[in-house]
Amino acid sequence: MQDLALALALAAYNVGSLIPEAGRLRLPYAAFALVVLQALPLTWRRRWPVGVFLAVGLPRTVYDQLGIGFAPLPLASAIAYYTLMDRCSTRVRWTISALLLAGIIRSQLLPGHTEPYDFFVVALQFVTAGIAGILSRTRRAYLREAEARAEQAELERDRQVAVSAAEERTRIARELHDVVAHHVSLMAVQSQAAAALLPGRPTEAARSVEVIGQTARDALTELRRLLGVLRGPAGPADGRPGTAPAPSVSELADVLAQVRRAGVAVQLRIEGSPGKLAPGVDLTAYRIVQEALTNTVRHSGADRAAVTIRYEPGYVTVSVTDPGSVPNGPGLSGERAPGPGGFGLAGIAERVASCGGSLTVGPGQAGGFAVTARLPAS
Repeated sequence: MQDLALALALAAYNVGSLIPEAGRLRLPYAAFALVVLQALPLTWRRRWPVGVFLAVGLPRTVYDQLGIGFAPLPLASAIAYYTLMDRCSTRVRWTISALLLAGIIRSQLLPGHTEPYDFFVVALQFVTAGIAGILSRTRRAYLREAEARAEQAELERDRQVAVSAAEERTRIARELHDVVAHHVSLMAVQSQAAAALLPGRPTEAARSVEVIGQTARDALTELRRLLGVLRGPAGPADGRPGTAPAPSVSELADVLAQVRRAGVAVQLRIEGSPGKLAPGVDLTAYRIVQEALTNTVRHSGADRAAVTIRYEPGYVTVSVTDPGSVPNGPGLSGERAPGPGGFGLAGIAERVASCGGSLTVGPGQAGGFAVTARLPAS
């Protein structure tokens, strides 16, 4: 509709520009018909730019060939040339531009074009139209590229959000596993011990039940801390004070006490000068000790274990070893491998990898089982 309105408006302009000169025109009826025919093809200029350019130029050429006299400005041809430069390929644009230049030169050699500036005026019109068409083409290409970049950026942002969400889910799952598995394992061991002691040794069974209760309370405390972290920095919704700091390798006493209550004697050895660790490394070291000792309680049947924290310049090494099963114990063979659905050792490996450290898991030098992780201190 816009192009039809443009064609009709230009046809009216051409007719109006001829009316004052009608008395001096040669073949006035032909002149009016030709200027209208110059404008009407612009209705389809966007669909067939080359065909419209030729259809507009033909009546203009006939007009000049007839020597009618006064001719309106070639606005229809300039608009058609603008559209062609805006929408056609490079080869077509160069070809049409060469034909246009030849046509302008030939028209200026016809009778009635005696003024030198006629050529420059016509050439300036088409140069202006061509430059405008190229600028429009460039702007449209730039907008397409900007839209493509924006779409790509949005896709990348969505991908990053999905990756971040997956990483966060993995981190939360790892924390939940470390908290729940450790305490539930201790409660399971103590419940089995209590069942074995009843009814003949009620005092010792009562001690195991007490350990179960204390372990359950510790588990709830850990879960509250973790849920408080998930609530965000604003703190719990119930208005209680904010979350407690993350566990630290310097605070292993509670973990060791829980394991000792489960019947495993744990020896802690600190080597080197303890230094400040990065928060993520500190939490990783703590969770490695917790998970390794949980595996000892659940799987090895060992009655003792050793935890070594060795501080070196720029690094901290965490090692947890046990001698394996006691006589008549369940043994080690195959018990520590993370089978289907097992997340303990896999979680340790993920934590160590996230810190840029190295992990060794397998039989110890003196038998039994060893978990050793070397972590960068910062």
